[in-house]
Amino acid sequence: MKLLRYGPKGQEKPGTLDTQGRIRDLSGIVSDITPHQLSGETFAALKAVDPETLPLVEGQPRYGVPVSGIRKFIAIGLNYADHAAESNLPIPPEPILFTKATSCLTGPDDDVMIPRGSKKSDWEVELGVVIGTRARYVTEEDALSHVAGYVLVNDVSERAFQKEKGTQWDKGKGCDTFGPVGPWLVTPDEVGDHQDLGMWLDLNGERMQTGNTKTMIFNVKQLIAYVSEFITLEPGDILTTGTPPGVGEGKKPSPIYLKAGDVMTLGIDKLGQQRQQVVAWTQEGVA
Repeated sequence: MKLLRYGPKGQEKPGTLDTQGRIRDLSGIVSDITPHQLSGETFAALKAVDPETLPLVEGQPRYGVPVSGIRKFIAIGLNYADHAAESNLPIPPEPILFTKATSCLTGPDDDVMIPRGSKKSDWEVELGVVIGTRARYVTEEDALSHVAGYVLVNDVSERAFQKEKGTQWDKGKGCDTFGPVGPWLVTPDEVGDHQDLGMWLDLNGERMQTGNTKTMIFNVKQLIAYVSEFITLEPGDILTTGTPPGVGEGKKPSPIYLKAGDVMTLGIDKLGQQRQQVVAWTQEGVA
């Protein structure tokens, strides 16, 4: 099943995708897609719904973040060996853990705004894991039972803020609009092998990133188990799992960074695609 939220910002409605890729309205069953809906009887009932019986949504509405009310947005750094190599950094002996502010969450096709003073904004296509049931000190063997589904994430990053202003990566990861998520939350049964998904990102029509989730250093079940030792993962929490090579700061002979007017398009097998236009910073932010 593909769960989604559609409509103007702040007015999103719950929906799902039918077999022809059309949006069907779930408002008659749930008022929204929330963390509470991702576990227990409600989630089971949603997965049992035949999309063809639901009202068809006409046109091409905006997609929002697939889950509302997300409380934690946790990320893993340097989780692809070839990305670590392009960054001239050693393979980490344990997962590198940081957080992205939930205020950076935005729809998959919404504008990405360059922060004030930024000169090194960058892109990162990533597999996101949405937690469905509480995970605390879970084993690797049990980890995947806590997954509600998977999402496409662009872990937009400001490298100077991240690496040149002290040791806290969070500074360059949680800027407004730096967390496009969606278009859908895809349940595990529809994704299949989440450790063998092709992924890519283009900048202005030119391929920048090409990778596959099978080259992760730490796989999804290892990451869930590891993070749950330090942070209780709750329904709706997103764990984004690292990026393959091809980020802007690693380009040769010179890095490439985002500028106003650029367009990023990205995708992961079975999880859909995103498209963001990059805009300059303004005090008012993005609409």
